Amino acid sequence: MLLQLALAAALASPDADSLAPKSMAPIVAPVGARAMVPADTGKPRARATVLSDAYDTRLTIHRWASYATLPIFGAQAIVGQRLYDAENKGTTTQGLRDTHRAVAYALGTLFAVNTVTGTLNWWETRHQVKGRTWRTVHAALMLAADAGFAYTASIGSSGRYDYKVRDRHRTAAELSAATALVSYIMMWSPIRRD
Repeated sequence: MLLQLALAAALASPDADSLAPKSMAPIVAPVGARAMVPADTGKPRARATVLSDAYDTRLTIHRWASYATLPIFGAQAIVGQRLYDAENKGTTTQGLRDTHRAVAYALGTLFAVNTVTGTLNWWETRHQVKGRTWRTVHAALMLAADAGFAYTASIGSSGRYDYKVRDRHRTAAELSAATALVSYIMMWSPIRRD
């Protein structure tokens, strides 16, 4: 009985921890990555992806080229409409044709830059599940616009003498631009779903 009272008094004293052997340190919850492991839900864990510095550089180039595309679309629409009207009246000047061609080259260059940077960044983020579908739809629409603009350029010069080809050229350009604009707008932050 005396032993029990002595043990109870020792445990109740403020220095009770000093009586415990050193090998019996208190158990502490794990810290760090092991503490973050979720309970087994039956789903595979998301794969961690690390993006390169080149990704950020390409993304910056991609964004600025995209911003530059909008005013060039506007310029091409104005010059193209003037050329279309002049061709229909038979009063086309070489300067108007040259301007239309120069703006088309600028637009083609921006699309080439965006296609390369966008494709490389899409490939680098292919393992990121979040937003993958949205990015893939964006990429597919832009590739469709690329194909449409390539077709538009291929029939452009023959439209000078053929009204049907001229109308097809204009329709292809408008559809390609509309597809590109839809794809562009879907990446704006208020609309983007990823």
